[in-house]
Amino acid sequence: MKVHNFSAGPAVLPQEVLREIQENLVNYKGKGLSVLEMSHRSPDYMAIIEGARARLLKIMGLGDDYTAMFLQGGASTQFLTIPLNFCDDKKVANYIDTGVWSSKAIKEVKILNKKVHIAATSADKDFTYIPKEWKLSENPAYLHITTNNTIRGTEWKIDPDVPAGVPLIADMSSNFLSRPLDFSKYDMIYGGAQKNIGSAGATFVVIKKSMLEKCNKGLSTMMDYNTHASKDSMFNTPPTFAIYVIGEVLKWIENNGGLEGLQKINEEKAAYIYDVIDSSDFYHGTVVQEDRSFMNIPFRLPSEELEKKFIEEAKAKNMLNLKGHRSVGGCRASTYNSLPMESAKALAEFMKEFEKNNS
Repeated sequence: MKVHNFSAGPAVLPQEVLREIQENLVNYKGKGLSVLEMSHRSPDYMAIIEGARARLLKIMGLGDDYTAMFLQGGASTQFLTIPLNFCDDKKVANYIDTGVWSSKAIKEVKILNKKVHIAATSADKDFTYIPKEWKLSENPAYLHITTNNTIRGTEWKIDPDVPAGVPLIADMSSNFLSRPLDFSKYDMIYGGAQKNIGSAGATFVVIKKSMLEKCNKGLSTMMDYNTHASKDSMFNTPPTFAIYVIGEVLKWIENNGGLEGLQKINEEKAAYIYDVIDSSDFYHGTVVQEDRSFMNIPFRLPSEELEKKFIEEAKAKNMLNLKGHRSVGGCRASTYNSLPMESAKALAEFMKEFEKNNS
């Protein structure tokens, strides 16, 4: 029995990809062994990781001035690695704080005793909007943003402009490759793969090669981006199977209209749910409308008792993982790239039915 999976991550994967993995799990393309068993330095596996890296840069429209890496430790490890590499004692790390994950990134800078400046924040309204103005510090090392906020449900709809010479770095964990962007405006993009482009265990880092020349000297080996870039993500054993899954999802993206096709589908999926919320006094959206995420849709009901009942009845109808994050409560539907249209439609219809029966 297949369920409707609204998990914020690890998230739903395309059925086509799961079937491809299943078919090749024991005997990958007639090679006599599974990807799980392959040496990461074998020709067969090198073709997998090199194919994934090339396909990723192609989908993003980036050229030879960028490189892509597949690392471990999640986006949370990047919160530490970024200031270690790019913020020396003379520079100031600049952040726009839009929620839990950017706040966690800022915390890591402070632990390192690096200088940090909050260029803007939406904390004054519980992170329910995206700041439209920001002010950089003197001598900024970079400006860091989180493009989609999984817990609060806000999303950047524009690429922020920064002065020439100030690197723009983005945590795109939860809306990566969900729509076309001018990725060349960013000097570094990173995130966990387990929401939009793969399974848990791999972290993608796409970085301009000129940024690698700015890395601080004397870093520990594993914390130095040059270590991994120079070895094509092979300095230590990479998360081989997770990278294989990423490669298959990237093929699926190409075969489904690319980023333009995904944007159209993602906006339509989100519209089914937002339209119910907007036409109702029973459901309440929790963020400013213009900044609402197309990937994570949080909403509240008139009472916590009704929210609990909603989640339980949805589960009985095979709609899973609709409980809001523990830090904010309520309900949340995550509608990532791989969520089928039928799941969004089913949830919207259930919401209407639940409101009718409980008003």
